[in-house]
Amino acid sequence: MSQLKALIFDVDGTLANTERDGHRVAFNRAFAEAGLAWEWSVELYQELLEVAGGKERIRFYRSTYDADWYPEEDLFIWSAQLHAAKSRHYQQMLVEGMIPLRLGVERLLQSARDAGVRLAIATTSTPENVSTLLKANLTPDALNWFEVIAAGDIVPAKKPAPDIYLYALTALALEPESCLAIEDSNQGLRAATQAGLKTVITCNEYTQQQDFSSAILVLDSLGERDRPFQVIRGNAHNAQYFDLDLARKLIS
Repeated sequence: MSQLKALIFDVDGTLANTERDGHRVAFNRAFAEAGLAWEWSVELYQELLEVAGGKERIRFYRSTYDADWYPEEDLFIWSAQLHAAKSRHYQQMLVEGMIPLRLGVERLLQSARDAGVRLAIATTSTPENVSTLLKANLTPDALNWFEVIAAGDIVPAKKPAPDIYLYALTALALEPESCLAIEDSNQGLRAATQAGLKTVITCNEYTQQQDFSSAILVLDSLGERDRPFQVIRGNAHNAQYFDLDLARKLIS
């Protein structure tokens, strides 16, 4: 029987509903600032989320929706600069408290810390975005809550490749059988399961129709005592909110 030793979290859409009202808005602000006549609607951004990584998303949009336009400088340098501007706008939104953590996230993180369960992050988001989100919603030293923060371009292949999770497992020096991944999307699920991790999904409005058949449990949120989660798929062992007791049962 495996013993739960660590929780590994995705960030965007998992720790906070960052996509629709965070990253999408920040992208549009960066486009306007750069003089681009691009506007990513709520519906379009759901499609663009199939492309992992912000810089990759920018290049995909240009080649798919504005292929006749090409930047004066190198495409990769240009997309990196545009993405940096987007990150600046996004971080400002975080500082202003516009993007809170999802239901149950802070409670679960705190209880894991209290119980000595190790915490890690595995995300395609940039380290700066992760840092600002955590500090704005938790405490100034919130980065220290996580033993490993695997973020951004630290590995060459983004999700759904398993590289970011394999990196986190290596940094933790743990076998996947003793860890539980928490994700919100099919791409993240595929990355985690390919790394050998059992995975819990807390889906959101962008991901709720995706295929989560390989997840051990699919929920609409982590829930709270007074605001129970809804089980979409899997066995929640009669729990009303996601806690370490449920995590241990899923691992074993």
